[in-house]
Amino acid sequence: MKHTIRKILILEDEKLNAERIQRLMRKIRPQIEIVNVLPSVKKTVDWLADNDNPDLIIMDIQLADGLSFEIFNLTDVKCPVIFTTAYDEYAVKAFKYNSVDYLLKPIEKDELEAAILKFENTVQQPYQQYALIEGLLNHIQPKVYRARFLLPYRDGYRKVQVEDIAFFYAHMNVSFANLMNGERVIVPQTLETLEQELDPRFFFRANRQYIIHVNSIEKVYNFFNGKLKLHIKDSTDEVIVSRTKAPLFKSWLDY
Repeated sequence: MKHTIRKILILEDEKLNAERIQRLMRKIRPQIEIVNVLPSVKKTVDWLADNDNPDLIIMDIQLADGLSFEIFNLTDVKCPVIFTTAYDEYAVKAFKYNSVDYLLKPIEKDELEAAILKFENTVQQPYQQYALIEGLLNHIQPKVYRARFLLPYRDGYRKVQVEDIAFFYAHMNVSFANLMNGERVIVPQTLETLEQELDPRFFFRANRQYIIHVNSIEKVYNFFNGKLKLHIKDSTDEVIVSRTKAPLFKSWLDY
């Protein structure tokens, strides 16, 4: 019997991720109603107590006040779940052995659509498997972002904290870190590597040349053709955010 999905509930404590899921769902299944977006275990338990279970829950494993598995200890969830997670892919693959769908962040449109199709075309009760998955997660550590750099300096090394870096800049295949005090130092990583190592709550890849720290942004200007121009504190560098990235940048900066 085909599984009909009319209403979904999204559990996600990161604003940008929640907005991304909603945007993708509107493209994939515009007829499906998103009944609510909740950031925490407590708010979810309260909401489920006052509302009927949706047809499907898209659930982040790590919510604002703890692991989402706690929800199943506090209330009776009577619908299937698609988990989302920032855990490393090798660990997440273990979920498949327990017949539970997952999406690895950042969530891609084709992966979300495939998960939706699976629920539409099969009859499942994956919520019976949460205890097994919780055991797996006890052996998985969440991603840890880079906190500092050890860089060559004169006849030794120097330590640079990431919060002291205003932005990263690439030129002629060389990466530089501009410190908050205006100093510029060479770092060995590429911007592509740095983008994966830096905490996305504080750093944003503005374009191919720049990754900027939120505290370095002094002013944001509208630029031609829907682009944005950023004024960086104590710097003459001109940073342009493309038209396609501008909405995401504004959501990131507003969070």
